[in-house]
Amino acid sequence: MPVKNELHVIYGTDARKMVYELLEKTQIAKELNPGMHIGIKPNLVVAKKASEGATTTPAIVEGVIQYLQAKGIKKISIMEGSWVGDSTKRAFSVCGYQAISEQYGVPLHDLKEDDFVIREVDGLAIKVCKKPLEVDLLINIPVLKAHCQTLLTCALKNLKGCIPDSEKRRFHSLGLMKPIGLLGKAILPGLTIVDALAGDLTFEEGGNPVQMDRIILGKDPVLIDTYAASLLGYAPTEIEYIGIAERAGVGSANLAAAKLYEYDRELKNGHEFKPSRKAKQRSRKVIAKEACSACYGSLIHALQRLDDTGALPLLNKPVYIGQGFKGQSLDGLGIGHCTRQCTAHVPGCPPSAKAIVDFLEKTLHSR
Repeated sequence: MPVKNELHVIYGTDARKMVYELLEKTQIAKELNPGMHIGIKPNLVVAKKASEGATTTPAIVEGVIQYLQAKGIKKISIMEGSWVGDSTKRAFSVCGYQAISEQYGVPLHDLKEDDFVIREVDGLAIKVCKKPLEVDLLINIPVLKAHCQTLLTCALKNLKGCIPDSEKRRFHSLGLMKPIGLLGKAILPGLTIVDALAGDLTFEEGGNPVQMDRIILGKDPVLIDTYAASLLGYAPTEIEYIGIAERAGVGSANLAAAKLYEYDRELKNGHEFKPSRKAKQRSRKVIAKEACSACYGSLIHALQRLDDTGALPLLNKPVYIGQGFKGQSLDGLGIGHCTRQCTAHVPGCPPSAKAIVDFLEKTLHSR
């Protein structure tokens, strides 16, 4: 069974199979009993298909339900409240959750219609919907993606779907960071499963997905968000609500002390990166040959971070990535283990986007 300082990552493209295997490997069933009521909280912020990079892949939720039902759990609910500008019921239908509900006999709860209670956290009163608080285990299933205001949206921010619309508006008036950081103490999920298959590059609403081909599991949402930040090219200190949550006692941001377990890493090599429109724009200086999605996805997020700071145009050396460059001595910058014979390279298989950002910035500053 996973403990709070563990992170479990599985690579692949078959989401239903991946999440089922991940739950088996981490022996979650040892913490379950047939009488439990389990709530599943996906990210259905808008009524858009998961392929656009904004919403939770329905096959992940389907795999979780199949696993729970195989372990004798009968009382399972899917609950969500879309953002103020959209309809949860429409999102349930468009995103494939109405079909899942009907197939597996799992009810859907629109939290926009739920009652709420007030919980005080570090002097801040927060309205929280009742249904997520009434389950025996809440499984949080966010999408790993960028956000135009908070930079990152993952485990902690996904809980915003568990508050009423009036409270969502108030969170924005409070600047988002503090209330998001404290929300994890008002409603702490027992398990978080991150859809890191293809989240959006820059915007919560989707449209520019970046293929990453992985699912992440853990119990500590602060630790998960710290790891998630590195996958998008950020240091945890750049995501203000991570520090707020840690200081509030929600979890730990000490990634160095975490235990990382990776599964099916060898399968990464079989998943060729398929860039979306914006990803293609960011990769103009990249020379790829048989590049796998896990590595290339990290590179795209790193290049976006350089673009955010205005440094991307300064990158004037070719950037090589992919298995096709193994053993070749190349005059340029290499990304990952396969390009270690380049003039300079960042190690890892795959390296995180933060590691790539640091490497590229160091290269630019050393000119």
